[in-house]
Amino acid sequence: MENKIKTWFITGASKGLGLSLVKQLLAAGQNVAATSRHLAELVVAVGSTADNFLPIEVDLANEDSVGCAMHQTKKAFGSIDVVINNAGYGIGGSIEELTDKETRDSFDVNVFGTLNVIRMVMPYMRYQQSGHIINISSIAGFAPGIGWSVYAATKFAVEGLSTVLAEDVREFGVKVTVVAPGAFRTSFLTPESIAIAKNRIEDYKVVGASLDRYLGYHGLQAGDPEKAAAAIINVAYNENPPLHLLLGADAYDRAMAQLEKLEKEFRFNEELSKSMAYSA
Repeated sequence: MENKIKTWFITGASKGLGLSLVKQLLAAGQNVAATSRHLAELVVAVGSTADNFLPIEVDLANEDSVGCAMHQTKKAFGSIDVVINNAGYGIGGSIEELTDKETRDSFDVNVFGTLNVIRMVMPYMRYQQSGHIINISSIAGFAPGIGWSVYAATKFAVEGLSTVLAEDVREFGVKVTVVAPGAFRTSFLTPESIAIAKNRIEDYKVVGASLDRYLGYHGLQAGDPEKAAAAIINVAYNENPPLHLLLGADAYDRAMAQLEKLEKEFRFNEELSKSMAYSA
């Protein structure tokens, strides 16, 4: 990391990858505005009263709450240089098993919370003519697993909006990176961080087995969240950062397998795909 001090705005900072990011950045003397739904929990988890740490309680689904947090950050530190949209949670179950409310609640945090942060920070970054937006997706946003349909849908959305956002804000000197982690040893698989369909349907035996197997990985994930946090921080100091960043050997392998599968399927239907024009 270079010595340049940046101001970082990080959502979902009270645990997991977000907490690792905050602690590493504070240790490096960076200015950090960190958000959580529960302020007291955030303050205790970070354990810092330093002047370069601004903890903020934010409801990401509420645009006014997000806007107020941005204003506080700008007032405290004078700029907002890097935004890391890390807040989110997993949700497991088939589409039929998950209720409309469970599904919409997931999109509110995983997608609309991210959109609210982007919408509220862009006026500052446009004025500065600089900035970096880092959206935390998941390998499920490109190569999803059985039983995670709604979670995958939210992360596919984050992948898609990030890809277009990068083009939309390029003229303002704002960079975008979307990060797709694999399995990291965080609190992601704990009841506080993951939701499973309350109305399980016994007929979905394959889905149920997949969910049970995945939940059994808690504490056994190969990925080190401290290494992931360090990699994400370094991306923000990269003059030409990647738009898409895979983190974890499992994420890389799943992505490559999915690419091969997609190419094979697309090429198999190439003749049909190209036959849609009006006849001469």
